[in-house]
Amino acid sequence: MTERAFDVLRRFARPRPPVERCDLCGLELGPEHDHLLEPAARRLVCACGACAVLFSGQADARYKRVPRGARRLAGFRLTEARWEDLRLPINLAFFFFSTPQNKVIASYPSPAGATESLLDLDAWDEIRKDNPVLDEMVPDVEALLVNRLGSDRGLGGSAGEAACFLVPIDQCFRLVGIIRTHWKGFSGGDLVWEEIDKFFADLTQVARPHGEVLHA
Repeated sequence: MTERAFDVLRRFARPRPPVERCDLCGLELGPEHDHLLEPAARRLVCACGACAVLFSGQADARYKRVPRGARRLAGFRLTEARWEDLRLPINLAFFFFSTPQNKVIASYPSPAGATESLLDLDAWDEIRKDNPVLDEMVPDVEALLVNRLGSDRGLGGSAGEAACFLVPIDQCFRLVGIIRTHWKGFSGGDLVWEEIDKFFADLTQVARPHGEVLHA
């Protein structure tokens, strides 16, 4: 009986998993919660619903609320030649308009984190003209995510068919974190590629087709 009582006490004495809290007010958060972006530092913070609402639609605020919905861009026009004009070293990248820098930024995930590329703006302008949906991207907090890895098991090499999405910027940060966390050795290892495949499978499942109207 005494041993059983000690077992119960040990369970209560175990350290509890850390609780995620709102970075602005300290309120405890659930697994699904809002994010805010600080554009000047390109930094994400977690926010409760009430704090997130405070920064909705405020152009000059320190933080911007990150949207939640992702859209699949079926029929996105991106030829091999257009992609080559961007001069990106890999077949996985995301693009967003930075208001502090007043230009479009191209970044790609790598084992070292997010790496910014020197974007050929003329090439980007041609892609934008071919795809007017890019004019709908919300500056700083929404990005074009392009996956051309196909069946590759390397970040470069021959490209597969492009899968293109308009996504909240926190999804790009999440993808960067997956690669940085799980990459092993020269080629990454099987686990990182399983995680990348899972990321895009999940994204494809939840992203709605562009132009689809959501009903309350």
